[in-house]
Amino acid sequence: MKSMMNTDIKYRKVLLKLSGESLGGESGTGLSPNMMKQYASEIAQVAACGVKVAIVIGGGNIFRGVSGVGKGFSRVKGDQMGMLATVINSLGLQMFLQSEGVETEVFTSVPMEPMARYYAAEKVEELMGRGGVAIIAGGTGNPYFTTDSASALRACEIGADALLKGTRVDGVYTADPEKDPSAKRYETLTFEKALADNLRVMDQTAFAMCRENNMPIVVFDMNRRGNLLKLVKGENIGTVLSNE
Repeated sequence: MKSMMNTDIKYRKVLLKLSGESLGGESGTGLSPNMMKQYASEIAQVAACGVKVAIVIGGGNIFRGVSGVGKGFSRVKGDQMGMLATVINSLGLQMFLQSEGVETEVFTSVPMEPMARYYAAEKVEELMGRGGVAIIAGGTGNPYFTTDSASALRACEIGADALLKGTRVDGVYTADPEKDPSAKRYETLTFEKALADNLRVMDQTAFAMCRENNMPIVVFDMNRRGNLLKLVKGENIGTVLSNE
């Protein structure tokens, strides 16, 4: 798919973070072809506008390392299994993006050739520079780090304009909107206030990295069709967190 830069674009280079559960559809487990097809279509639209896109996907739909602690799994081995789960998810989404005509490559934090390329920021930049989409799998390559932390790290490494956290809710609220109908959505939020109010946007490591490197985080509803494209064009979608 040939990309063409749209002058109305606000975010020209993004790191999109998707949860593994989101790929599982309503059940949150396994892989839903319909959900991956929907996501691939949304991402393809954005790439066609000339936006440089890198993606980090979690692995919770298959296995989450910390969940195995106390059940016979060590944290280190459990996290390594979780890293492999992110590779499975990434290879799945890669196929659906390719079916949309988007050049897509999977990069991994540990060597896994020939299934995927060993990650280097320069290789990702080269791919995005010719209109391709990079899916970065395997977390950070180390146990005890979440894929939230991996997404923050990769966003900073590639110099993204923003880290886009795709969720099933349309932003950050004063309380859980599924439990409190009076909860209000923030349009903008400072990192400082989010920390002070204990608003759980991402884990503390990821949050601190974005804060220290002035990396904005946009929390938005990825499941609503068209949201991703509207967001990169600067429409008021989700909640923007920054130092300002």
